[in-house]
Parts: sequence; C-alpha cells; structure tokens
Amino acid sequence: MVPYDKIVLNKLLDSYESSLLSTRKNERAIHIEWRFTKKNILVYFDESSEEYEIIHILMQQLEEKSLIKIIWKDNKPGHVILKVQLNVENLDNAYKYVKRIPKEDLVAENMEVLLEILEETNSLVIRNFVNYLQGRLQENKSVKEFIELDNITGTRKLFHAIQAIEKNKEPLYLREFSIRVFQDSKAFEQIMSKIYYVYRCFDDCYQNGDMGEWLADYNIYQNPNYVYLKGDIFIRIENQEINLSLFKQGLGISGEDIEKIEITKSSAIRKIITIENLTTFFRWQENNNLIIYLGGYHNKTRRNLLNKIYQVYPEAVYNHFGDIDAGGFEIYQNLCERTSIPFKMYHMDLRTLKKYEKYGKKLTENDRKRLQGMQDNEEIKELVKYMLEKNVKLEQECVLCSN
Repeated sequence: MVPYDKIVLNKLLDSYESSLLSTRKNERAIHIEWRFTKKNILVYFDESSEEYEIIHILMQQLEEKSLIKIIWKDNKPGHVILKVQLNVENLDNAYKYVKRIPKEDLVAENMEVLLEILEETNSLVIRNFVNYLQGRLQENKSVKEFIELDNITGTRKLFHAIQAIEKNKEPLYLREFSIRVFQDSKAFEQIMSKIYYVYRCFDDCYQNGDMGEWLADYNIYQNPNYVYLKGDIFIRIENQEINLSLFKQGLGISGEDIEKIEITKSSAIRKIITIENLTTFFRWQENNNLIIYLGGYHNKTRRNLLNKIYQVYPEAVYNHFGDIDAGGFEIYQNLCERTSIPFKMYHMDLRTLKKYEKYGKKLTENDRKRLQGMQDNEEIKELVKYMLEKNVKLEQECVLCSN
C-alpha cells in the first residue's frame, strides 16, 4: 500500500521547514497547508479507485492523532478533501511519525561539521565553499544544490575528496586517485561532476574550461596527458638532445616527461604559436616558429612548458590561434591571465572571419549571451559586433594555411 499518510505529512514538513515559522522569525499566525489537486495527488480524484477511500482513512487517522487538520470542500466532512493543515503545536510527534530528523537539528549538526572542516584546511576553495554554505544555513536558505543536510557522510566524503585533490602532487589516472583516496576505483567518478561544479563556483580560475583541464591542473588524468610541439628547436632530456625539426608532424611528449625536458636556444625561432585544435596543429606549417598544441584550455603541465619556453625566448612574438567564437576568446583570455605571457590573437580577427565566413556556423543562444558579455573588450569589440550582427562564428579548422 502506498504510504499516503507519510507522503502528505512529509510535504507539510517540507513547507514548514522552508517557512519563516520554522526559524521563529515570524510571530504571525500562519497555516502550513498542502492542497489536494490533480497535480499534487492525481489518484485521489479517481473516485472509482480504492485509493480514494484509503487516502481518506489515512488522512482521518492523522487528524485523530492531532498531526493535521482536514479542510473539507464545501464544509462537507467525508466528501472531498480541499487541503490539509499541519498542526504546528504537535511537531515532535509529526517528525516521529515519519521517522524524520527536524531540519533545525540537521542544520546544527551540519554547522558543526562545516566548522570542523574550516578549522582543518588552508584551501581557499574549501574556505570559500564552507563560508557560502554557512551563510545559506544561517539565513535558512537551501543548500541542496551542493549537499544534502541528512547525508553528513556524503558531505564529509565531498570535502575529503576536495582536500585530496588540493594536496595531490603525483601524476595519477582517475581510478588510481580514487583507490588512494577512497579504496574504491569508481568512487571518485561518482562525485567528480559535483566537485568540479564546486570549483567552477568558488575558484575564479575554473569558471570556464572543461573537467579534464581542471583535473590535469591537479595531476589527475582521465587519459594519458600529452603535449604536442613542432618547430626548429632542439630539446634536451637526460643529457640527450633531440632535433624537433626532424618530426614533420611534431612530437608528442607525456606530461610526466615535460617536467624533465630543457628547451635549447635556437636563433631560428621568431614566433611561438599555441594552437587550440589538433587537426590545425598537424596541418599548420610555418618556418622559424615553435608551434604547440594547446588542446583547448591549458593545464598546469602546459603552463609549465610555456613558462620554460618564455624563459628561453622572452623576445619572441607569442601568438594564440583558436576558434573565432566565445569559447576561443575565453581560452585566449585565460591563457594570457594564467601565464602572464604577452600573447596576441592570431588569425582570430575580423579580416580572417570575413575571408572564411562562407564556412561559418550560426550562433546559438548561449553563444549570443556569452558574446554580448564581451562587447566592452576593446581587443575584440569590432569582431564581436560583426559576429552578433551577422550571426556567425568560425571554427579554427576552416582557416587554411597560406604560408
């Protein structure tokens, strides 16, 4: 049998806990009600069903226990229930009836846990996150977007994972990391999206980008982490020198090995170009340049490589070549901000867009919103205006190499 009594009583308690009445900030006499409508309880309106009678019996039992008051339609008892009201004078028994812990007690327990976490961490992300949750709970606002009040174990697990991410220094694959932290190869993947959402909300560095790049910043990899580069330079690793120019399509180097390599100075290099997409990296050919496949948002490994290169070639011209769209502009901006290298956009201008416009795609609603937020950026102001007017964006692969 469907426990309509517990379902209805839980609905009433939900309403009570989200009201000012539960915080004792409202002294006015208000009723906590739940209406019987087709939207709320469709089966009740089928009078030929046995459920109709069962619901009546269960509601009357709740009323006999002084847990609710039934409001009958047209004041005709036993006919049609219009709504039910919670008896706020008998809350303790209402909570006991549904075997539920009062929100007030759950909030107090969660506040203790959050305070404990705050005292044990130096992580800025965790501190920002905890301060937000504390503020919401103090104001009797929902935190369901991030945690469940009645799942303290889950909350501790969430913060334990964030703490482990922040402390991780060793390159690990996802499941290796999960085993080390939870002794379970799949446990981290089950909460990974939620943790990434926390970082997007409470760390300015991750408001854009993707999950893979975020993980890679903390040496956690979904797949082997490679950086591709090509150009007229030599690289040195463990006293062995490699002529990169011998590899026409470039050389892929694992993130672990990137930390070991040294960049040798070459008089041939005039320009450093980072490229967003792999197809363009393979197709793009320019003499006297070092070309690096960035793969969307850069991560810590790629930033370390770029900084190594910049130390050797501070006088070179630094260009970034990506899609002419909101994402491409965001990646470029992020690259400039997080490396402090004076990059300039390359083939991401109005002239290039007009030249290859016939290969362009229409903007989505999300594209338009993001571009509208960039209209005050002097570097791309005219380009963004044209894109919005012409309803066009351009993928990097459309731009053919003319060099």
